[in-house]
Amino acid sequence: MTITEKKYILAIDHGTGGPKAAIVSTHGDVLEWAFHEVPLYVEKGGGVEQNPDDWWNAILKTSKQVIDTGCVPVEDIVGVCNTSQWSGTVPLDEDGNHLMNAIIWMDTRGASYIKKFYKGLIKFDGLNVIKALKFVKRTGGAPTLSGKDPVAHILWLKNERPDIYNKTYMFLEPQDYINLKLTGKFASSYTTIGIHWLTDIRDINNIRYSKKLIKMMKIDKEKLPSELVNSTDILGSVKKEVADELGLERSTKVIAGAPDVPCAAIGSGAVRDYETHVYIGTSDWIICHVPYKNTDIFHNMGAIASGIPGRYMIINEQEIAGGTLSFLRDKILYHKDELLREEAVPDVYKIFDRIVEKTPPGANNLIFTPWLIGERTPADDHTVRGGLYNISLEMSREHLIRAIFEGVAYNIKWLFTYVERFICKQKKKGGISISKKDVVIPELSLIGGGASSNVWCQIFADVLNRRVKQVKNPIQANARGAAFIASVGLGYIEWDHIQKHIQFSNTYEPNPENRAIYDKLFEEYLNIYKIMGKTYKRLNS
Repeated sequence: MTITEKKYILAIDHGTGGPKAAIVSTHGDVLEWAFHEVPLYVEKGGGVEQNPDDWWNAILKTSKQVIDTGCVPVEDIVGVCNTSQWSGTVPLDEDGNHLMNAIIWMDTRGASYIKKFYKGLIKFDGLNVIKALKFVKRTGGAPTLSGKDPVAHILWLKNERPDIYNKTYMFLEPQDYINLKLTGKFASSYTTIGIHWLTDIRDINNIRYSKKLIKMMKIDKEKLPSELVNSTDILGSVKKEVADELGLERSTKVIAGAPDVPCAAIGSGAVRDYETHVYIGTSDWIICHVPYKNTDIFHNMGAIASGIPGRYMIINEQEIAGGTLSFLRDKILYHKDELLREEAVPDVYKIFDRIVEKTPPGANNLIFTPWLIGERTPADDHTVRGGLYNISLEMSREHLIRAIFEGVAYNIKWLFTYVERFICKQKKKGGISISKKDVVIPELSLIGGGASSNVWCQIFADVLNRRVKQVKNPIQANARGAAFIASVGLGYIEWDHIQKHIQFSNTYEPNPENRAIYDKLFEEYLNIYKIMGKTYKRLNS
C-alpha cells in the first residue's frame, strides 16, 4: 500500500448538538455528510445530561444515510473513526449497558466535591496550591473548580448516586462509549483520558495512570479504562451486527480516534508547532501544538497529550460561543410555545449575518457577555452569567445581534491574550528570541459552524487584530480530523501531508478603522467581569 492511494473513512463527529456522519477521503475531502439533532436535558442545580441511546440511534441513522448515497463503493470505505464531545462520563455495566444518562461537559454538580478536595491553608483562586501542583506536575493540568471534569462527575456519583457508582463496571468518555458500541471493546486513548487529570504525561511517549493522583481523588482505579492506546491504533473490526446494519464490510477497521478538540486541531490543518486555530461551535477554543509540557494554572490552560501521538497541544475552552446564537433563536425569537409550534423556523443564521453586516461596528457601544453557563478560561468561574450592558431606547434588535457577535469575539480575545503569553514562554524555552514588538500569533485558522459566517470572520480579525483564514467547509473540521487520524493509522498518509490537503475559502485582514472602537469596548468588557464578579457569585453560588 502506498501513502498516495486514496480510500475513504466513515467519520463520525459526535458533538453536543448531535452527531454528524461523513464520508471523507483519506486526503480529507468530505463527499457526503448528514446530521441528526439530539436533545439536551438541563436540570436545576447544574445537571446537564444526554441519553446515550439518542447518540447511538442518531449515529446509526446518519451513517446509513451517507453510506446509502452510494457516493463511493462500500469496499472502498476502509475505516471508521469517531470524534466525540469531550469531558463527559457514561457509567456502564459489564455488558456495556449505560446505567443512567451520560453526564456531559456542561454539568457542574460535582463542583462542591472538587472544592472540598482543595480545602487547605495555602490557596489561590480557590485552589489548594500544594494539591494542584501535584496534578500539574504530572498531567499538565488539574481538576477545575467548575466541576465539569469527568473526575468531578465520578465524585458526584460516588457521593450522591452510590447506587449507580457501585453498579458501574467502567466509566467511559463519550468518545470511548461510541467505540465500545462499534467494536465491543472497553478502551480509551491517551488523549481522551487526559482530562480526567489522572495520567502522568511527563514522558509523552510513555503515558500511564498516576496511582498517587487516583489515590488522592479516592476513586476506584478498576472503574477506569485499563487499556490505553494511541489515537491512531486500530481497536478492531466493526462488530458484525453493526457492519450489517450499516452496510459496511465486516472487515472495516475502527480506529481509536480522539475527542473533538484534538481532532479539530488536526482537521484545521494547523499541525505544526505554534500554528493556531480558533474553533467556533457551541463552545469555542484556541488551540495549537507545542513541543513542551507547560501549564498556566492561573488561567486554566496547559499542554496535554495531542491527538498526534508523541506531541503536546495547548488545551483551553470557553463555554459558549455559537451557542449564544442558538439561544437567541430557540429561547427568544422562535421559542416553541403553543402559538409558534406550527410555524416554520427560517434559516435565522443567514438572517443574523445580513443584519450584522448592515450594523456599524461597536453596536452603538452595546456590550454583550456570553457567559450563559459560566466560564472556564481564562477565568474558571461557573457563577458568571451573560448580559447586555449599556442598552438604551435608541437601540434596536440590529444592535443587539451585532453585540452578540462582537461579545463572543471579545471573550475570545480575553483568552487569546493568555494563549499568546503561553506560546511566548514556550518559544523562549526553546531558545527563540522574542521582543515585546514581535507578534507571537500573526494569523489564525478559523473552523466550526461559526466560521461559516463571513461577517463573523471579519469581526474576529478586527477584534483580535490578526489575519484570519477561513478554512473551507469549516463545519467539517472535526470529521476531517477524524479521517486524517484514521488515514495515518491505516497507513494512507503521514502527518506532514495534512497541511497540503487543507483549503481556505477567504482570508480576512483587520480593518484599522475599527481599531479604536474595539480596543475601547474590549477594555470595558474586562471591566465588566472585574466589577460584576462578586454580584454573580452572590446570585448564582
